[in-house]
Amino acid sequence: MRAAVAALAVLTALGLSACAGGPSLENRSAITASPGDSRDLAIGSAGFTESELLAQMYAALLQHAGYRTHVLTVGNRELYEPALEAGQVDVVPEYAATFADWLNAKSKGAKAAPVASPDLGATMAALRRLAGPRGLSVLPAGRAVDQNAFAVSAAYARTHHLKTLSDLGRAKLPVRLAAGDECVQRPFCAPGLKKTYGIDITAVDPKGVGTTPAKRAVQNGQDQMMLTTSTDATLDQFGLVLLADDKKLQNADNVVPVVNRARAGSERVAAALNRLNKVLTTADLAHLNEQVDSWRRLPADVAHNYLQSKGLLPKD
Repeated sequence: MRAAVAALAVLTALGLSACAGGPSLENRSAITASPGDSRDLAIGSAGFTESELLAQMYAALLQHAGYRTHVLTVGNRELYEPALEAGQVDVVPEYAATFADWLNAKSKGAKAAPVASPDLGATMAALRRLAGPRGLSVLPAGRAVDQNAFAVSAAYARTHHLKTLSDLGRAKLPVRLAAGDECVQRPFCAPGLKKTYGIDITAVDPKGVGTTPAKRAVQNGQDQMMLTTSTDATLDQFGLVLLADDKKLQNADNVVPVVNRARAGSERVAAALNRLNKVLTTADLAHLNEQVDSWRRLPADVAHNYLQSKGLLPKD
């Protein structure tokens, strides 16, 4: 209930502020205030498990660094990004490539050419160019990556000696792919698999991204491969394994903290959050997701225990 009330307050504040005059986006970067250091910070979460875990870890690290923090579940990027610009949310966990292309489309329209790429440095540079005029600072990207990934059954991988998507392309096997409907046209899905890896995608089975029906279809051999994400926590339960994206078809969707510069742009905030960036891996994030989604543990408890296990928080 408190989160719902807080979210309503954010939206109300945004609605009021939208009526006020202000500098154009093109001129805003020239008058951006010096980096702020508010002692009371709202950490935004998009409401799904991974975002909630990251927000809880950010909140705990910032609290340990001397800030008062609370986690605010806002729901989706269309809501929390304007709240971040307005200073109603101070820090959010984001994904470099996805956020760069989202901001680019927001500025230039839905048909704007993508600015993200598999090159993390180029993607981060594009993201910072887009975020700066909006009063946002993009902190260093972490090691953990949550991007599209492709899984096959472990038995199928053993039989055909598969470890990478290149291996699957070289094997010249017909592949029925369990994925979302949009996979037929998305350049990072079926077309990209064919073009980059030479994989023979014979059909796309519309079972969604990372869904249980998709996993069962690959498990029982109805489909040979499925689209999921690199932090999927339940592949082992279905006897599935990821094939490495060795030619980097997918964009660099590293986890990255984004902050409101005027309220949380200080070096102290950056230093606190960078402690997590240095240790959190993709495998760690998948395991943390599993503890919440499969083991039914609370995100705040899982986050706290992880930070303690890495020496980022003192033991209780």
